[in-house]
Amino acid sequence: MSICLEYRPGPAASRGPPRCPPLPRSTPEAAWPAPSPQRPPPYLGALGPQEESRARREGRGSGGMGRGPRGAGRPPRRLLPLLLLLGLARCATGAPGTDGLDICATCHEHATCKQREGKKMCICKYGFVGNGRIKCVDKNECQFGATVVCGNHTSCHNTPGGFYCICLEGYRATNNNKTFIPNDGTFCTDIDECEVSGLCRQGGRCVNTHGSFECYCMDGYLPKSGPEPFHPTRDATSCTGGFLPKKATWEEIDCGTPPEVPDGYIIGNYTSRLGSQVRYACKEGFFSGPEDTVSSCTAVGTWESPKLSCQEIITEINDVSVFNNTCVRWEINPGRRNNQVIYVIHIKGHRADQMESVHEETVNLTTDNRTPEVCLDLYQGTNYTVSISTAPPGRSVPAIIGFQTAEDDLLEDDGIFNISIFNEACLKLNRHSRKVGSEQMYQVQVLGQRWYLNDFYHAASFNFTTREQTSVVCLDLYPATDYTVNITLLGSPEHHSEQIRITTALAVEQIIGNISVFNETCLRWRSTKTAGVEEMYLLHIRGLRWYQKEFAQEMIFNITTSSQAPEMCLDLRPGTNYSVSVQALSSVLPVVISLTTQITEPPLPEVDFLSVHGGPLPRLKLRKAKEKNGPISSYQVLVVPLALQSTFSCDSEGATSFFSNTSDADGYVAAELLAKDVPNDAMEIAVGDRLYYGKYYNAPLKTGNDYCIILRITSEWNKVRRCSCAVWAQVKDSSLTLQQMVGVGLASMAVVIVLAFLSFLAV
Repeated sequence: MSICLEYRPGPAASRGPPRCPPLPRSTPEAAWPAPSPQRPPPYLGALGPQEESRARREGRGSGGMGRGPRGAGRPPRRLLPLLLLLGLARCATGAPGTDGLDICATCHEHATCKQREGKKMCICKYGFVGNGRIKCVDKNECQFGATVVCGNHTSCHNTPGGFYCICLEGYRATNNNKTFIPNDGTFCTDIDECEVSGLCRQGGRCVNTHGSFECYCMDGYLPKSGPEPFHPTRDATSCTGGFLPKKATWEEIDCGTPPEVPDGYIIGNYTSRLGSQVRYACKEGFFSGPEDTVSSCTAVGTWESPKLSCQEIITEINDVSVFNNTCVRWEINPGRRNNQVIYVIHIKGHRADQMESVHEETVNLTTDNRTPEVCLDLYQGTNYTVSISTAPPGRSVPAIIGFQTAEDDLLEDDGIFNISIFNEACLKLNRHSRKVGSEQMYQVQVLGQRWYLNDFYHAASFNFTTREQTSVVCLDLYPATDYTVNITLLGSPEHHSEQIRITTALAVEQIIGNISVFNETCLRWRSTKTAGVEEMYLLHIRGLRWYQKEFAQEMIFNITTSSQAPEMCLDLRPGTNYSVSVQALSSVLPVVISLTTQITEPPLPEVDFLSVHGGPLPRLKLRKAKEKNGPISSYQVLVVPLALQSTFSCDSEGATSFFSNTSDADGYVAAELLAKDVPNDAMEIAVGDRLYYGKYYNAPLKTGNDYCIILRITSEWNKVRRCSCAVWAQVKDSSLTLQQMVGVGLASMAVVIVLAFLSFLAV
């Protein structure tokens, strides 16, 4: 380590800045001054032991500092360490080039410059960690595992400065997007693949599982060619009907009306033919587990016995209390109930001076609140007994409370009121005043929005006047909409106001009708919604190919339109079976339609073109084509006279076999190979090898003629045939093939040998 130190006596002002000469990069031993032969080197000392001790007493050192009294011309020895530190500090602070340094200019590319407490500093951007100047490296948010960062059934993907999450196969994000970040509450939920009918093929029954599904054969069917349970994209299992009644066909089997389930009902439409399925749900006031909700029509003409077991929900009403003299509130037990409950409130009032009841009434209240409350129209100065229970079919343990209303002279018309939800589209306004005939005017302002439509607003405003203590106001609301209703008392200096929020349920009736396919890949449907009101539709598209097991196409997207006859064209692949689900987000159930796209021309054959003039035709290399636009059926090698190349039609079916060829001027099919017989890498074919390929004979080319060799790929599916062709070779002045020439040569040699042998015998 090299240390720079300079001691300069005198006033500080006259010394100037410390001077620290630059040190060389390396200081080899030869760079130091050579010691004089008359004088020992300074680092070894110039005095003997006795002289050195005397010199110490006189204030001299062994380094040749010079004689003199102690402290004259040099600092005392005790101050040297202090001076050394001061010199180091001054060298550090006085080093040239640091006074004007711009800290922000030294920040890392993934850092920002910020000023804190009067000092500038570099801080790494969000998603990066480091000191901000030398290093800012990406922070891998996924290092803790996808379950911790993204939630269950997810995969986490790190990006520079961030990350994103993807649901695993068989699950979808609740925000209906492909990717998400879980800071908005999005999570992955299971996809019920069994909503798609016919997924398990003829005779199969679909059972949904977490992240996937399984197929089982229904009663009367047996699994064939594979295991059970099976997956249609993985296993070749098919369900065959082994127990079909005698003299019955599949079309004749009718299971009739499905069995009834106590306290349950059937969801949606169904047919009673073999393989049909019906789904059950519980009636209001009952619940059951998600399993065993399906019954299937079996091959013996009967429905499977549904195993749905409903349990009755009993509501417990607790903590009933009275407030504002005539209002009652209570709590219900937490449980499975998440929907609205109808309460029956029976009121019976007595007065001490009368034997019979003076007021008896029954009031209904519908709400999904777990702490319901209701204000009642009661008489003053009356003893009341209020009984609260749930309306059928729900069951509850009734709760009873008794109280006395205040006298009339204790009440005032203070303008105070409250509002509660009477049913989904109606509100109940309860006035605190008990003065009969006090008329009040109220203003109602309604504003509705849908979370999935940015431009959807439903606004309404009106006034109403009432003398009643309790009034019901019904509103014209749209389904699947979040509403804020504000009611203000007019004509009062205090302008009392109450606000309540209402969320209308999804439409039970299907608003999508007459859905159909046109132009093969386009959909149109009719919407029964109000004209001019925007609606968002969720489209879920799944595509599969029976001939290409690894193929799977899935698209999920939304469209927004105010049209009552929407049309939508889809980006679909040819030769594919699709299931398309369309759901209006204001409706409960989707509409599912199936469509099949026709095949198109297969890819052009990949050939190595050859041109041969007067010589034998080499072996041609056949490469397997990819099934992009439909299943490949066969490969054909066609021999066409060269003069017909310009007029040859690839779709022509006129080419026949060699023996059916009527004249030399017509072309013929020399070979045909099925797609399953062509290897994945490549194979070679020799034109004219005298072999049969399929039903076609590969005849030798006639010598001296001009030919065009064409490779044709044929795709056939769903009664549609498409072809693509490529010129493989052109042969002018054809000659014998190498195999033929070898055969001719061997034959000639055999003739010569025979003649020579006969001549020898003759001698």
